[in-house]
Amino acid sequence: MSKMEHSEERKNIRNSSIQIKLPLFIALALVAGVLIGANTFSPSTNNPQDTAKSYLKFRDILSYIDRDYVDTVDVEALTDHAITEMLEKLDPHTSYIPAKDMAMARSYLEGDFEGIGVEFNIFKDTIYVITPLSGGPSEAAGLLSGDKIIKVDGETVAGTGITNEGVFKRLRGKKGSKVNISVMRGSNSKLLPFTIQRDKIPTVSVDVSYMVGDKTGYIKVSRFSANTFEEFKQALIGLKKKGMNQLILDLRGNPGGYMDHATRMADEFLAGNKLLVYTDGKGTRYDSKSFARTKGDFENGALIILLDEGSASASEIVAGAIQDNDRGLIVGRRSFGKGLVQMPIPLNDGSELRLTISRYYTPSGRSIQKSYKNGTEEYAKDMLNRLESGEYFHPDSSLFVDSLKYKTEKGRIVYGGGGIMPDVFVPRDTTEFSEYLSQLYNKNVMREYALAYYKNNQKQLEKMSFAQFKKSFDVTDKMLKDMVALAGKSDVAYNAEQFNRSKNLIRNNLKAFIARSVYGNAGFFPVLHESDEEFQAALKQFGRAQKLAKGGV
Repeated sequence: MSKMEHSEERKNIRNSSIQIKLPLFIALALVAGVLIGANTFSPSTNNPQDTAKSYLKFRDILSYIDRDYVDTVDVEALTDHAITEMLEKLDPHTSYIPAKDMAMARSYLEGDFEGIGVEFNIFKDTIYVITPLSGGPSEAAGLLSGDKIIKVDGETVAGTGITNEGVFKRLRGKKGSKVNISVMRGSNSKLLPFTIQRDKIPTVSVDVSYMVGDKTGYIKVSRFSANTFEEFKQALIGLKKKGMNQLILDLRGNPGGYMDHATRMADEFLAGNKLLVYTDGKGTRYDSKSFARTKGDFENGALIILLDEGSASASEIVAGAIQDNDRGLIVGRRSFGKGLVQMPIPLNDGSELRLTISRYYTPSGRSIQKSYKNGTEEYAKDMLNRLESGEYFHPDSSLFVDSLKYKTEKGRIVYGGGGIMPDVFVPRDTTEFSEYLSQLYNKNVMREYALAYYKNNQKQLEKMSFAQFKKSFDVTDKMLKDMVALAGKSDVAYNAEQFNRSKNLIRNNLKAFIARSVYGNAGFFPVLHESDEEFQAALKQFGRAQKLAKGGV
């Protein structure tokens, strides 16, 4: 949700090359676009003489170093470093996984392990939380995107040369075991302590589905994992049974996953054999086209897809297919722009090369992949650059040029430039934000207060149906006063002007967190959406979406 995710933006983060290339995840391998299966080795036929000459040169240099260099050298580590630096010259998603990391990499694909449930990366020798996984223990504890993990069980892990393997050894563990971590949040130099109880990481990817009124359905998909399509299909059928005839599909913050689940999802909305996505590589070897093939459960009816800058890869395949076939309306902000296809190639020592072999294109011919011509480090700072350029608050006019102009099936103008450009732009809403609110988020005050309130009023709350709660439960001034007192104990100094500016949003968030304790996500999201500008904007666009559904433009 844009309001809750806006608390602090990361600043001046520079990725080291190997960590940009190897974002191994505690909870899930996001393998969007990876082709399962790989080729056995065969020499290049494009430029065999130069390839052979370069290979011999590298072999000779490595042999001289191993035999004659003044100090003892770890030749394998040197080779791994050289490979990583070489791949740096290609694209941001071609990567090399050393043999020692392969067992961990496979475990993410299988999803059968236990830990704290965060996606992380290492920047400038510091562990950054990319996102706490939905429904996992880190999300429940209150970790936020952008948090820097400084200590684990009292051990300083920042500035110590921590590796991916080192992170896993410290944060993974048996279900029920606990780990104490200290994080730095935003510009606050004081460390925030968290005790997280490890658990089996949930593989559920449909966070919630519910009816908004009598005819509008809502489904939030957080990632495209092994069971996503089945979960989505079940949610879709369930909403139809409740009378849904128009749908909001929320893909905000969805980083992608398996391509086939994305195309099957898009197929549920498109009749006939419409083109969904195609790939184009060197020559024709890795070219492919995916078409709608089955009769879907929602081929008619107004459709709106919510996107933002965190929507990537498989999310962009779905949105591109829907937009280019004039099937539905895209609402939100420009998506991430990840449209390179990797093929995993096992190497003879147990390591793996994930080589980019083609690009994704939407049916109109737009490349999903954003530019990486300025290098990997600049590519990694794209989200920060969008913030600084103001793109989160108004569309980037530099992308609306003739060379990036394409047409949908019925002639609507859409634009390329990387990612999916929305039909209806919704800026991030900052009108109710304040530094005081940011500190409440940073110190986890609202979650803590909501949990305590639930425990003290559990019997009374659990007697209420969610419909009763949503209609009649109010966050009173007394509750706000108690929360402010709790904030003071957490070193959040009261600021009357900022509190009043954020007061309505604080009320909404407190009610949503209390609802989550009582009803789970089925209570949390409907309450939160009452103050979600993007969600509210989508509800107002069903007239346009209905026109598209009926064949208009």
